Amino acid sequence: MSRSTTRNTRDTRVRDTERMRILTADHLVTMNAACDVIADAAVAVDGSTIVEVGPAATVLKNHPGAPVDELGQVVLMPGLVNAHHHSGMLRGTAEHLPVWEWLRLHIDPMHRVLRADEAEASAWLCYAEGILSGTTTVADMWRYMDGAARAAETLGNRLVSVNYTGAHPDHDYFDTLDDNERMLREWSGAAGGRITPFVGLEHPFYADDAGRARAIALARHYDTGLYTHLSEGEVELAEFDRRYGARPIHALEKLGWFEAPRAFFAHAVWLDQSEIDALAGRTVGISHNPVSNMKLASGMAPVADFLAAGIPVGLGTDGEKENNNLDMFEELKTASLLGKLRTMDAAAMDSWDVLEMATIGGARALGLDASIGSIEPGKQADLIAVRADTPRMTPLIGDGPYANIHHNLVHAVRGSDVAMTMVAGAEIARDGALTNADLASLIDRVRALVPGLFARRTAYLESVGDPQGAFGG
Repeated sequence: MSRSTTRNTRDTRVRDTERMRILTADHLVTMNAACDVIADAAVAVDGSTIVEVGPAATVLKNHPGAPVDELGQVVLMPGLVNAHHHSGMLRGTAEHLPVWEWLRLHIDPMHRVLRADEAEASAWLCYAEGILSGTTTVADMWRYMDGAARAAETLGNRLVSVNYTGAHPDHDYFDTLDDNERMLREWSGAAGGRITPFVGLEHPFYADDAGRARAIALARHYDTGLYTHLSEGEVELAEFDRRYGARPIHALEKLGWFEAPRAFFAHAVWLDQSEIDALAGRTVGISHNPVSNMKLASGMAPVADFLAAGIPVGLGTDGEKENNNLDMFEELKTASLLGKLRTMDAAAMDSWDVLEMATIGGARALGLDASIGSIEPGKQADLIAVRADTPRMTPLIGDGPYANIHHNLVHAVRGSDVAMTMVAGAEIARDGALTNADLASLIDRVRALVPGLFARRTAYLESVGDPQGAFGG
């Protein structure tokens, strides 16, 4: 079943059978251009690369002697791309505030006292949570990113590392652009190409003119993305107008932001049509983060308008503190429902559109779609297996007028239904267990560190009284 017709795409070049293996499953959702769904399917993998996709009988015939992993009653699909994420250990402790007050009272004070070992422990646990629930690629804006890169290198996930950078005298408690440049020098392409550093700024307001200019120059020099939060809260519109006499995207145009090879905006809730038109045709990406936007009462992003303009859109969980979990399947369902509510149109945010945002769309938004985001020959073998033997997936119909496999994946599945996670051809989780780390140890490490972090944050808040506003200078 597909939006058109089922196709069997394969590469018949000779392969080294010692590196070959075949995965078979009851159903396979390719997320190729036609959104093909294949029943009784197989994927042949050579090392880290997909070499053939099609009916199991055909793939097995073309690769005699290759080891076969019979996954049975599962849906194989591309690994999920979490396009906006913050690691952390504040889950459930920064609640019931709008975004800028939440930053001022909880998040910025945490950054002032955060240590490198705490940041790294947070990354290990957050990536583990994502892996176990089907996330194979995460764009993580976080601190002390060497530790995050070490976590991804060992755990096996793909990481777009984004330093949580401040480049303004009022925001000198974040990572610096020097830290960011070191990540670009030392980690670009590391872990077999699984680590891709971007240039990050927490927000355009968190940089002065010199800081913004250097961030743009770094992105150009290293040919990478420039990643920031933008238009998350309505309050930003008045502040952009006060500073620049323009709405956010138009202000960034004046500041030279789009000289970077790729601009990436998390949230973009309050963009208007003139800003959407200004982004159309540019090399940009947007992350839609519906759970976070609802929890912080930030608003409902005009996602359908972004897609209509051809702007690549991914899905993100945002952080553990503003979500409060990292289950991308929950994000899929919420994105669909919120899109319907925003437009008061039950047909809005079609299940295929939402699946695309979580897979190939997120990859495209991050500039990684040539290698990940769909199950096609030549791409990296970033795959997940979703259990199909559950009440949530029953009935499961892959083709015909009642085909529901895409609807079930969006509206019924939970992250706990993921039975296997593979990145670059390596299995990194199976049946609820990590391959390369002990989950209980990761949990214990974070629990041991939390009291010290909270005590230092409390001491800081007591020393300053009312913290400065998040907008700074």
